[in-house]
Amino acid sequence: MTAPSKTSHLLGKQVGMTRVYDENGVSFPVTVIQITPNTVTQVRTPEVDGYSAVQIGAGDIKARNSTMPLIGHDAKAGVAPRRKHVEFRVEDGQESNWELGQELTVSEFSDIKYVDVIGTSIGKGFAGGMKRWGFKGQLASHGVERKHRSPGSIGGHGNNAGKSGRIKKGKKMAGHMGARRITVRSLDVVRIDTENNLMLVKGPIPGHTNSWVEVRPATRLYRSKASKA
Repeated sequence: MTAPSKTSHLLGKQVGMTRVYDENGVSFPVTVIQITPNTVTQVRTPEVDGYSAVQIGAGDIKARNSTMPLIGHDAKAGVAPRRKHVEFRVEDGQESNWELGQELTVSEFSDIKYVDVIGTSIGKGFAGGMKRWGFKGQLASHGVERKHRSPGSIGGHGNNAGKSGRIKKGKKMAGHMGARRITVRSLDVVRIDTENNLMLVKGPIPGHTNSWVEVRPATRLYRSKASKA
């Protein structure tokens, strides 16, 4: 499924999770995303920029907390400084569907059944192999020293054996966990509240409360949902 050319990506804030009920009394866990009106702050064209894209901005910020380049950039669109900006690509020729300074609201998704939500996962700091990758750890019987949570030997995973002792890239080891860009695909749009600028999607999304997320029409549906779209 390809996103409609006239449907925008939107920036919103994750409010939290709750539950809603359908007409049969079935409970659905939903995440509430507050999508205040977004503004088109730049339209990129192949003639000027070499590619087609649309940049949007959202969220209020005091001018003293912004920068002069951003203040001037948003002023060209006729708006006050925006707190968050994001750019999404469009096919050549379709950038004309958007205008500089155009306001985009959550009603853009009124006819969309499934969306992708992009956000930054919650950072968990430095984590060991068991927590980060789900390793089962070493034996916990007699004779095993205090190595129960150790990932085990890594010497046999050298890169280019005989010439280098370096470990292969991508080896699952202890390290920084979380704080990565995550895309959750094909989430059901349960409800659109245009009066309060809210979108309710089924299930959890990446990030903490009040974190910024990007919402777009689903670009690739699961087989079970493709038949319903």
